[in-house]
Amino acid sequence: MNPCIREVRAKAVLSKSGIPGRKYCINPYVGCAHACRYCYATFMKRFTGHAEPWGSFTDVRVNAPEVLRRQLRRAEKGNIIISSVTDPYQPVEGKYMVTRKCLEVLALYDFPVDILTKSPLISRDIDIILKIKDAEAGITITTDDERIRKIFEPAAPPVPARIEALKRLHEAGIRTYVFIGPVLPMNPRALAEQIRPYAGSVIIDRMNYTDRTRWLYRQYGIEKWLDEEFTGRVVSELAGRLGGKRQCQIV
Repeated sequence: MNPCIREVRAKAVLSKSGIPGRKYCINPYVGCAHACRYCYATFMKRFTGHAEPWGSFTDVRVNAPEVLRRQLRRAEKGNIIISSVTDPYQPVEGKYMVTRKCLEVLALYDFPVDILTKSPLISRDIDIILKIKDAEAGITITTDDERIRKIFEPAAPPVPARIEALKRLHEAGIRTYVFIGPVLPMNPRALAEQIRPYAGSVIIDRMNYTDRTRWLYRQYGIEKWLDEEFTGRVVSELAGRLGGKRQCQIV
């Protein structure tokens, strides 16, 4: 599915965040072409005016860097997360580079920055991230199984590519973390072994949005992953293999 891409102009891009520990969020795009079946951000359609299904459109906020520069001059210091309701490195970023240009602006200001993405494209911007005094980069990895990834995250990058990006960020000296949310069907031992060498920390969030995806679990014969007791044991094993409370936070 080729998403509908539209260029728009934003009045503001630095917004107050409802995420604990993050004062602000920056969303360089509206909508997300990754089309994850469980995506919580579908509520954004109430504000975008789009009739298209979520995952089939992306609005490019072409003036975001200029607006961000203006807002940062007046903003009180606080942690910033990029992004909260879109992926800052979805495919259109390869052409428009709005996220990269926003990072170039952020490098001029003393704000702690947290970047979260499913895309290996973040590796392109290692040079800019290294210029930000207090920056960390997170990669969302919800499973180790490509078959499962294709079911629940059909247009998102493959898991091995995400792990390779995590490795590149880590080896460049950037503070890294992995966000495992939602917890999709997986082999916890295999996933832990792949990400443990490169993740400074791990956040596990079960994010129970199964009402949206229950039919997929049934269609593919993976209903046991709907059982809270079963997934609870998986989460406990995963956390233990990732270093327990020292390195792994369950939210």
